[in-house]
Amino acid sequence: MRILHTGDWHFGRSLEGRSRLPEQEAFVDELVAIAREEEADLVLIAGDVYDSVNPPAAAEELYYDAISRLSEGGRRAVAVIAGNHDHPERIAAASPLASRQGIHLIGLPRREAVRVAVPRTGEEAVIAALPYPSESRLNELLHGEPDEEALRAAYSERVGRLLRDMAGQFRPDTVNLAMSHLYVLGGKESDSERPIQVGGAYTVHPDALAAGQQYTALGHLHRPQRAAVRDDIRYCGSPLAYSFSEAGQAKSVTLVEAAPGRPAEVREILLSSGRPLVRWEARGGLAEVYRWLDENRDPNAWIELEIWLEEALTHEQVGRLRAMREGIVTIRPVYAGAAGNEWAAGGERRGDLAPDEMFRRFYRRQTGGAEPDEALVRLFLELIAGDGREEAAAP
Repeated sequence: MRILHTGDWHFGRSLEGRSRLPEQEAFVDELVAIAREEEADLVLIAGDVYDSVNPPAAAEELYYDAISRLSEGGRRAVAVIAGNHDHPERIAAASPLASRQGIHLIGLPRREAVRVAVPRTGEEAVIAALPYPSESRLNELLHGEPDEEALRAAYSERVGRLLRDMAGQFRPDTVNLAMSHLYVLGGKESDSERPIQVGGAYTVHPDALAAGQQYTALGHLHRPQRAAVRDDIRYCGSPLAYSFSEAGQAKSVTLVEAAPGRPAEVREILLSSGRPLVRWEARGGLAEVYRWLDENRDPNAWIELEIWLEEALTHEQVGRLRAMREGIVTIRPVYAGAAGNEWAAGGERRGDLAPDEMFRRFYRRQTGGAEPDEALVRLFLELIAGDGREEAAAP
């Protein structure tokens, strides 16, 4: 059978206030086309469907449209788990209706595996599906255990125990799969993920995932990657770049071919629907930026602009840049001669500095090295002089 692995859609997420909904809609169109072209029998969606527990209505509409189109009226099975950004009950709310179309929605950890029949091949898949296993959810599920050591065991061990419990339903004549949303030791992170490992406490060791499955579909990390240098344990990554720490990353979904008793064959399929995120470093100042804009450099990209300057940017200059390219998201000036922390320059202490010099150093720190004009310095001195007179007059 052919399995399509995706996840970390983060519907409802924006980029510095800019909507990504059109890109997310284009991704759904592309994903549905891939599922048809590759004749996928099963789609695994490994969590973080939404960006928040209370997503906007447009995000919910897009999610339901996506899983409905992927299922094609029940001709293709779909399995969805909740991630750490999702509200588990919201993910599973439509289960009574969705199950009639072969869509399996799993919000909270449970002990029962998901069973999926694939008419095209006559095979059956058994999925050990584990939604984001928070500490509280694990404790709740294991609370009735006669062996209280299950509650005291390390997080990684408890995750492994739940997977092995579900793996007890694997058979030699089924395609055996696992799916979860968690952080595996050694994974490469980016700034757009909400951390779920705190000091390593919620890190899962790769050995804990070994339960006899042929492939493990993971969600949480936004960079497509293998886990533990194994092709059969994989993060599919997010379909769009959601922060500039992901600039330059290729986005993809994963296609898996598996048959009972045989190793899975894994192939990455690159996506093209999202706008790229790029970083511009304009060491030649505004003139260089204007030249790049005239050359129509990176015309469809979201841009983080770092620009080297001698003087502070004016509001008019910032407005002109944004008017010339709507894709400029952030503008970060870097001023020539920026000196970092100047408070203790030359061994001086704050108390040794005159108020105007202290203000100048503060201003340089806040602006990256720009010099305040004399009118601003005088205004500052007048303000602190006024405060001193008020304090002296107070009873």
